[in-house]
Order: sequence, then structure tokens, then C-alpha cells
Amino acid sequence: MSRSQIVPVLTIDGPSGSGKGTVSRLVAEHLGWRLLDSGALYRAVGYAAGMAGLDLSDAEAVTRCAETTKIHFRAAADGGDTRVIVNGHDATDELRTETAGAAASAIASMPSVRQALVALQLGFRKSPGLVADGRDMGTVIFPDAPFKVFLTASAGERAKRRYKQLKEKGLSVTLAGLQREIEARDARDASRTVAPLKPAVDAVLVDSTGMGIEDVVAKVLAVVKP
Repeated sequence: MSRSQIVPVLTIDGPSGSGKGTVSRLVAEHLGWRLLDSGALYRAVGYAAGMAGLDLSDAEAVTRCAETTKIHFRAAADGGDTRVIVNGHDATDELRTETAGAAASAIASMPSVRQALVALQLGFRKSPGLVADGRDMGTVIFPDAPFKVFLTASAGERAKRRYKQLKEKGLSVTLAGLQREIEARDARDASRTVAPLKPAVDAVLVDSTGMGIEDVVAKVLAVVKP
């Protein structure tokens, strides 16, 4: 029996701000499955590269950083968002900034960086199952996953969600600026030659525009058949 038959995987792909992180965490908790936040891996490498003073356009240096950076996920004591530990430092809050997101998007276009992180991502596939959140989980990393979702929302809606999150953290941002950044990242992610952002042919499309989080979670859980 193959590994894919033994350990089921639900992939949840989609653009930045579509709610993948929250939905994936809640679905994983409901199913009792492990969680892989692949976007956090790229943000973590981008963060580590920045801390090391590397030029993010230097593919060779960034790839070495991807190969050597130690990344761990730790459940939050208060039941909140999973903590991301980068080289021994809790970098969770830093990884949520737009700067970290832009760095992640930039290095994610480098084939050598993506390859360096493939084995790490595949290693998360352990019993009883895995919810994999990202942009190419269903198309590249786990193409044999039995359950696939492509979660999206309008750029305007995603900008509003991000604006609310960042303002609550006391950060100075503008709604128009965030929407421009989101639209630019969408275009960059969809047009890159390596693993472009697109739904897997067998993915279920879920548009969360105007939907409450409970309804989105219910729609995603309906995809996972008993």
C-alpha cells in the first residue's frame, strides 16, 4: 500500500489573504490532522535571509539559507495561531508583516529554493493525516492528495481582511496600498514559470467573498469524504 493511501492529505491552495491560514488551522483541528503552513516556510527563509543580510536576488545565497535554516512549528499555549520558530527565535509576528510576505513571494520564484524546501514539506505527511496550506500543495507538492481545495476571494475583500489584521496590531497601513500589493503579488504568483498559482484540475473551488469563517470551514470539511 502506498504512502498516499496510508496518510490522507487535504491541500488548501489559494492567493494571499484568502483565509487559507485560519481555515487550514481550524480544519486540521476538527479532523485531528497535522498542519503544514508552506507559506510560513518561505516567509521564514526570507526572514532568515534578511537577518543574515543576504541579497534576495542572489539565488545561490538564498538557496544555501533555505538548506540550513531550522524551522519548527509550535502550538500556541492559548490556542491561537501556530508559532513559527526560525533558528531558535519565535519569529511568528515578524513573518506576518507585508515585508516578510514580499520576501517570500520573491524567493518562491527561485527553482533552487523551492527544491530545497520540497523534502521538508513532504516530511509533514504523517499519520493520521495532513492539511497542507499553500499555493502549490495540490499541483506540485502533493499532486496525489485525495482531497484538494482552491480557496479564493476578491482582491478588495482580501485587502479589507489584511487591513483589519494589521491595524489591530497597531501598524500604519492604507487599504488602497494593501490592495495594490495584493494585486501585484497575485500577478507575480500567477505568472511565474515555476509552480505558478493556479487550481489543481481536481480541486474544489471555494470563493470565501462575503462568507463567515464557520461557513468556509464547513464547505472545506465537506470536501473530505469519510
